[in-house]
Amino acid sequence: MEDQQIIQLYWDRREQAIWESDRKYGAYCRSIARRILAVEEDAEECVNDTWLHAWNAMPPQRPSILSAFFGKLARNLSLDRWRRNRAAKRGGDQVELALHELGDCLPAPGGPEQALDEKETGRVISQFLRTQPELDRALFIRRYWHLEPIAALAQSFHLRESQVKSRLFRTRQRLKAALEKEGIAV
Repeated sequence: MEDQQIIQLYWDRREQAIWESDRKYGAYCRSIARRILAVEEDAEECVNDTWLHAWNAMPPQRPSILSAFFGKLARNLSLDRWRRNRAAKRGGDQVELALHELGDCLPAPGGPEQALDEKETGRVISQFLRTQPELDRALFIRRYWHLEPIAALAQSFHLRESQVKSRLFRTRQRLKAALEKEGIAV
């Protein structure tokens, strides 16, 4: 089923939308949730919550890229679950490591203008990534969006782990410089 047809099912409030979403994008959303969460049941629950959040968001939203919409929902729900698990002394080291790596080149959260700042930061990051070599962009997105381990990236791209780490480090440094150039405090 085409994405626009699935979106229309949501707008028509037909339960088939959930089944079609899971059939087409369930594996994708599960892979995102599994990379973030250590417990399979938590990952599955986050994917189910993804469909519920999509149901509540459409209407009024009409996503232009359905896979990105579902991926973002699954990722955010999984990160929220990971934070709750971590607070309870459980959790996955891969997520914490990836977030720590990014910590030096992203602004600190908080403050009254946070929502506006986040939107502007997101715009600058997207613009920055479009200017990067394809390999560096793919490594960055798969590491920091999909939270893939360094070893998995090295294997996927036929690189040594040290090469992946170096490329990611240099990309983070360029990102930091780009953010500072735009006046975003890092």
